[in-house]
Amino acid sequence: MRTVVIASGNQGKVVEIREIFRDLPIEFRSLSDFSDAPEVVEDGTTFAENSRKKAIEISRFTGCWALADDSGLEVDALEGRPGIHSARWAGGGDEDNNDRLLRELKDLPMEKRGARYRAHISIADPEGTIISESEGTCEGQIGFERKGSGGFGYDPLFFVPEFNCMMAEVSPERKNQISHRGRALEILRTEMGSILNPGLA
Repeated sequence: MRTVVIASGNQGKVVEIREIFRDLPIEFRSLSDFSDAPEVVEDGTTFAENSRKKAIEISRFTGCWALADDSGLEVDALEGRPGIHSARWAGGGDEDNNDRLLRELKDLPMEKRGARYRAHISIADPEGTIISESEGTCEGQIGFERKGSGGFGYDPLFFVPEFNCMMAEVSPERKNQISHRGRALEILRTEMGSILNPGLA
């Protein structure tokens, strides 16, 4: 069985990744299993740069395959912001971020509230070499008020047209099918089948 370390302390991400690969005999571990793991400084200018840096540093530290993602929200009316700063945009947690988003888009009509989630995922081997990458997006709009209790981040405000509801109102199973991270992971799973195949472990 192959061990893959998810290079994230975000438990929401960890749960989503484990769910997508639930049928594969892979032991997923998270950074919470490594109390002395280094805190990777996400100083890249793109999702890809941050994703690669996290995968490389964590793979070298743990001596295991490392899967890292960097993702966030891009709002058209804000020229792509918050982008790579999505998690810490307002300087607090999810609630603060959502409050800021509502303030910044105040009075804008729905047709001008286009947005997308974007995720870039990288896998590095124990030597710190990137062996595969993928990217996924999920198009939507920013709503006028929070709805739903699922998901995390901006999900209570992210309207998914195909389901006519907020991402936070979508079941975990359906979210994994349409989310930016879910789509990127499915691409990665296909491309990296030979590496993640348990027969190679």
